[in-house]
Amino acid sequence: MFHPLRVSEVERLTDDSVAVTFEVPPELTGDFRHTPGQHLALRRVIGGEEIRRTYSICTPAAGGEGSAAPVLRVGIRLVDGGAFSTWALKELAVGELVEVMPPMGRFRLVPRPGHFAAVVGGSGITPVLSMIATLLAREQEARFCLVRSDRTVASTMFLDEVADLKDRYPDRFHLVTALSREEQSAGLPSGRLDRERLTALLPALLPVPEVAGWFLCGPLGLVSATEQALRGLGVDRSRIHQEIFHVDDGSAPAPAPPSAPDRAVLTATLHGRSGQWAVQERESLLETVLRSRADAPYACKGGVCGTCRAFLVSGEVRMDRNFALEPEETEAGYVLACQSHPMTPEVELDFDR
Repeated sequence: MFHPLRVSEVERLTDDSVAVTFEVPPELTGDFRHTPGQHLALRRVIGGEEIRRTYSICTPAAGGEGSAAPVLRVGIRLVDGGAFSTWALKELAVGELVEVMPPMGRFRLVPRPGHFAAVVGGSGITPVLSMIATLLAREQEARFCLVRSDRTVASTMFLDEVADLKDRYPDRFHLVTALSREEQSAGLPSGRLDRERLTALLPALLPVPEVAGWFLCGPLGLVSATEQALRGLGVDRSRIHQEIFHVDDGSAPAPAPPSAPDRAVLTATLHGRSGQWAVQERESLLETVLRSRADAPYACKGGVCGTCRAFLVSGEVRMDRNFALEPEETEAGYVLACQSHPMTPEVELDFDR
């Protein structure tokens, strides 16, 4: 469910990015508490079209009931041709109301003792900034190593916030910066962080086998290269968590394979109510549900955010792509409705599990 939240601050971070802070009314405090790493889905009608986008929360997580109200601040980077990000950077002002869905997402770090690490690129710093700030403030026995990749210093989001964390926790926070298009006076040589560089770099920075959790966030190329490097270094996949940024919108429908049924019927349970609908040619199962249930959960429709996750009760589906679900989730039977197409005449989904 979306709630209208008032914008309390719009801060320019770089030439192409801003941080937007929302006021949370007292009656919604419980709904908007977040776990470090989660994101918000924002909705706005632009040019007569409803547009939804997800943006990660960068602020530390508030405590439980009775603690201070949550501070909701997200980072938004301009995307070429992006209607929502263009509006946010050029027009969004303090005092405006934006429709916001409560925090969600499974790319998260519940604070606990241990050694953690992240490899991020560009705006991928946003959710990890919340993780680091929350973890180090709450757990005196926790440490964090951050490897961040950016094009130049001028394009680096949350530069001051990360520097403040380094000053505050000099013994427990290790920061390594790589710039792909600019030389540094100290630190890593310029250039992209590929699998080969990461395979050599990561063991030199920290004891890889002792890291309790790896958090990878950013462009697909960097996340994939880091995962391959870690797997090559013997890291179990259960310790690797990832969130992809900068993937195309995936709006072009994939051709139906020969084995797909000519006709299929979808049964779906959502908010305790079930319905049954015929699946139209080439539409995703999310689109099938949306024709009758406008309250079906979704944000990006690109297989990235995971908002439309549902449990496959029966039948078989194919997913065009998946950048949101962990292997354990797909093995347990979860699918992304926005990317799923029926492979059997009858399919049943449960959005409530």
